[in-house]
Formats: sequence, C-alpha cells, structure tokens
Amino acid sequence: MTLAIEPLTVARWPDLEALFGARGCSIARGCWCMYYRESGRPALPAGVRLQDQRRRQLQALAGSEPAAGLLAYRDGEPVGWVTLGPREQFAKLQRSPVMKPVDAQPVWSVVCFVVPPAQRHQGIASALLQAAVAYARAQGATLLEAYPVDKQPPGRDDWLWHGAKSMYDKAGFVEVARRRPQRPVVRLRLEQAP
Repeated sequence: MTLAIEPLTVARWPDLEALFGARGCSIARGCWCMYYRESGRPALPAGVRLQDQRRRQLQALAGSEPAAGLLAYRDGEPVGWVTLGPREQFAKLQRSPVMKPVDAQPVWSVVCFVVPPAQRHQGIASALLQAAVAYARAQGATLLEAYPVDKQPPGRDDWLWHGAKSMYDKAGFVEVARRRPQRPVVRLRLEQAP
C-alpha cells in the first residue's frame, strides 16, 4: 500500500471534510479534533451547534505552522488523519487525570487518529504515526508523547481514537506513566538530524 501523507493546509481542508464525512466517522464530525484543544466547556453563540463551532475552529487552523495534523491519501483520496502538535496547544491535556504532564520536559503530543471503518486494518494509522514522528522531528521536537489505549484482548476499533498501545510499541515508544489500567502514556525521544 502506497500512501501520501501531507500536512493540513487550506487547500486540503475539503479533503479533511470528506474524510470526517465518511461513514463511521460521526464521532470525528462531532469533535473535529478540537476537544483536547479546548479548556472547559466552550461558550456557544445563540443558535450555533458545538460541532459547527469546532469545525470552524479547526478550519481556522488549516495552513497554520506547525500544521494541526496530517492527512493520509491513497490514490488521491483521503483515508486517514492524525492530529498532533506541541503539548501546550492541547489545553485539556493539562487537567486530564490520564494525560496530564508526566514532567516539565517540552513534548509534542499525538492526540487522535481518524480512519474510516472501511480503511482500517490496512496500516494507515501506523503510517500516520511514522509520518507524525518525522514531522515532529522536522519541526524541531525532541520528545513525542501519546496516550494510547491498551486493551487485552483487543476490542472494537470504534473507540481507539488515541491509537492502540501495540502500534506505539512497534514504533519504538516507551511507556513512561500509567494512571489508569488501560491508558498508558508513551514517549519517543527524537534524534535531530545533524
């Protein structure tokens, strides 16, 4: 399988909308990968739905530097998404009982994956994770952190937005904390190219 993985830009925004509009991505359409960027309950103008506000907020981040996330394409069609960035861009991580800071080191966070059910079990999330590692390194990050789900035996994919721990293990991430039985915090130290 050959994938092209690209940062979110204004020109690629329609591709992200198409991906989130795919069958089986209703949770993504409600969140728009903004939940962890929020702090507290967002204030909504009268008559505005939360999912619409979140969609507009993510669209406003399209083309930002660093990118709000990466899109995977197969044969020109969007098939996956990962959101990542400096930890401080994700306000909810600060207060999360599971994902709160392990220490004071500056880290980038891999927060969520979106892969429609028809595209799962084809290595797309793993390819996105490898691309996220390369992207974070290219942006100068020295430590990449994630918050996977560790379920034995593996269950339904529907709630694996953070990715499976086994995927991170294969990519060389190391567990650094576990505050709930099925929710470790994992890290990968990124070597900078000379």
